[in-house]
Amino acid sequence: MCGSFLNKRHRLISGYRIHRIFTILIWCAVLVILGTGGLSVLNRYQTRGALNLPGLTGPVTVQRDEKGMAFIRAQNLDDLLLAQGFVTAQDRLFQMHLIRLLIQGRTGELAGKIARDQDMRMRTIGLDRLAEKQAAILNPETAARFQRYVDGINAFIDITPHNRHLEFRLAGISPEKWDISDSLSLLYYLGYATAANLDTEVIIQMLLHAVGYDKTRRILPLNIHPDDPGDTGEWPMPLMSDQTFATDVRISRMAAYFPDRYLRAGSNNWAVSPDLSATGAALLCGDTHLDPRMLPGVWYPIGLICPGIRAVGVNIPGIPGMAMGRTSHIALSMTNNYADIQDLYLEQPDPDHPGRYLSNNRSLPFETRKETLKLKDSAAPGGFVKHEFIVRATERGPIVTDVFDNLSSHPPVSLRFAPAETMGPEIGLVEILEAKNSADLKNALKQLSMVCLNWVFADDQGRIGYQVSGRVPIRQKGHGTFLSPVSGTGDPWQGWIPDDQMPAALDPPAGWIGTCNHKIVSQSYPYYYSSYFAPRYRYDRLKELMALPGRKTPNQMWMFQRDTLNPMARIIAPKMIDALMQHPDTREMGAILSDWNYQDDPDTAGPAVFQTVYRFLAKAVFEDELKNADSDLLLNTWYFWQERLQHMILEGRSVWFDDVRTPDRNETLTDLFLIAGHRARAFLEAALGPDMTRWHWGRVHTLSLRNPLAQKGWIGRLLGKGPLPMGGSGETLYRGWYDFDAPFFVTHCASLRMVVDFADTDKIMAVIPGGVTGRMFHPHQKDQVASYMSGKQKYWWFSDSAINGHTVSTLALIPGG
Repeated sequence: MCGSFLNKRHRLISGYRIHRIFTILIWCAVLVILGTGGLSVLNRYQTRGALNLPGLTGPVTVQRDEKGMAFIRAQNLDDLLLAQGFVTAQDRLFQMHLIRLLIQGRTGELAGKIARDQDMRMRTIGLDRLAEKQAAILNPETAARFQRYVDGINAFIDITPHNRHLEFRLAGISPEKWDISDSLSLLYYLGYATAANLDTEVIIQMLLHAVGYDKTRRILPLNIHPDDPGDTGEWPMPLMSDQTFATDVRISRMAAYFPDRYLRAGSNNWAVSPDLSATGAALLCGDTHLDPRMLPGVWYPIGLICPGIRAVGVNIPGIPGMAMGRTSHIALSMTNNYADIQDLYLEQPDPDHPGRYLSNNRSLPFETRKETLKLKDSAAPGGFVKHEFIVRATERGPIVTDVFDNLSSHPPVSLRFAPAETMGPEIGLVEILEAKNSADLKNALKQLSMVCLNWVFADDQGRIGYQVSGRVPIRQKGHGTFLSPVSGTGDPWQGWIPDDQMPAALDPPAGWIGTCNHKIVSQSYPYYYSSYFAPRYRYDRLKELMALPGRKTPNQMWMFQRDTLNPMARIIAPKMIDALMQHPDTREMGAILSDWNYQDDPDTAGPAVFQTVYRFLAKAVFEDELKNADSDLLLNTWYFWQERLQHMILEGRSVWFDDVRTPDRNETLTDLFLIAGHRARAFLEAALGPDMTRWHWGRVHTLSLRNPLAQKGWIGRLLGKGPLPMGGSGETLYRGWYDFDAPFFVTHCASLRMVVDFADTDKIMAVIPGGVTGRMFHPHQKDQVASYMSGKQKYWWFSDSAINGHTVSTLALIPGG
């Protein structure tokens, strides 16, 4: 999603050449001299007066509030969508361009050769090609609505060249026209990046190769449905002792195809019925936990108003309509569902016919296409070099092992992706705007076949509920957990879980409903759904808070989103304390934990001690059996092992506790805790000094927000925000996730906090960790950061009186031009 594509795997800018850095340095020097206010004139755009917008059938007004958020008023839906595209491009066109380069496998045009492998992967997967196929089969009404939005984007490019983002000039590039498939490709990327079971398939195969059947089965994930008392969480299919297939594919390299975790680390959403609400109306709460570190953030807030539609919320820049927020009738928020919509297959090349493969007793030719990358190279003629490669595909999907030269001779592995096979003529995005009730909304969400998400909703009639979008295959063998060899006859996918049997709920007896990426299907569910979910810690804590006496207020919901109690620490810390108190070098750390209230607050030492010891414990448990690459692959996939490790700790014994490198000893859990404690002490003393009382969590657990053109050093700090001390962790409702291999820098947190109260017709509580516009030096690029970090409530305005009362500028869009 949007501004977060610049992380360790999708580093868009890190390959920029020196002259680009010098350009940024010059601009930064000017910034120091003139101040942000002076420089903002170089990156401004028209927000007042009048502007001719070709394609309009009537006048449109764009009112902007004190945050720079636009509220568009049009006389019909067509003009509303056209204006939405135009206004979104005003604020976010450069961000949209970066996203498109990523999806199309063109990042190397900016970053150079460092992006080659990434671009090869994206070209191989071919999400942009899927989007083109989807665009070609849209029904006329859906296509026309997308086209109106796209026309608005292109109108901004055509008619306001003087208003283009300064970032284009600094990057030495020009904006490119947008088309419908570009918008659709964002949805396919979202669908690909939020899928997760690919991790499990690769990790299990790696473990089987590394440690064998017995040890692998002992650390398979525990996936427990918190509302199903009979769910033990054990593996949905038995692991067979012959599951390791005869292949020398270097499994850890397959991790390059993992969808990046910034889109799927997690989120929370919940709805409260009028019976449980203090206001007497339904409440809807959502905070999506993504990677928001690239300013201005993931989501674009906007208000959309025309006859029959009043919608205020957010969407991904480049997609029409509203993804989360409220209308006059409904409110909705999303979290990742983790349905299994991807499978890996070990293909069988035809030994008698090179260039062909075997499938269903047939010899078929590999589909092939040549791809050409354009990689920035200032030393090359024209400033670019070309890199050509061949993409192969079977009837199941692209061969993903071909992108590495040293793997091309090994048995090919193909990737099958459900959204490639579930295209339809409707998308459902604009229908969300038009929904009059929960039933209409559920029907609209079912049209989003390319994304498997948990949608929690509420409506103005007091109904609350939950609906999953996307399509999940029914497997021939009942599961899609393992890397599967192609054998036998028939399609391994036997159809799709019927719409009326996809997870859903309406008006639950408890008076509320929520999702925190946990397992949402019970033991009695008739289909295999997934073997990969988030641990239940956040949902368990949400249940505790919702069980508190009294009706729930909107302010309480806002506070729940900032709750820092760590349920995992409450379970594990007592065992950790017992071990640490047994050695003088770790005893003070044990005492700190004894006095800790399990709140991951930034000004306390308990979270720093717990998280550091916990991390070194996991390394001590798993690293001795695995090679470095394999260990990194496992440990960075937190959800795979966290609940299993907790179970091992509570049980007090496991074959994984013994260090295989010390054959003369049989290490116990206490031994590992002490090893972890000593390593944690050394780590924290190096980072924070010897005084343990000053080991405050917020000194190491920090969030840094950066401009996409300047991420590091003093330039990054000048143009961004932070490092900012932050509470929370991966296990708290107030999310502060860090990557295992990069402690403790926050990579995932709430990219949006939102609370909707249907009794409040004037406003919605909402804040984002950045700002409305993506333009460098603009006052609304990062003006919400302080409120986001402090917990101060900000608002999206909803009623006419509230919008008018907070309008600071008005732009009239006039037909013609």
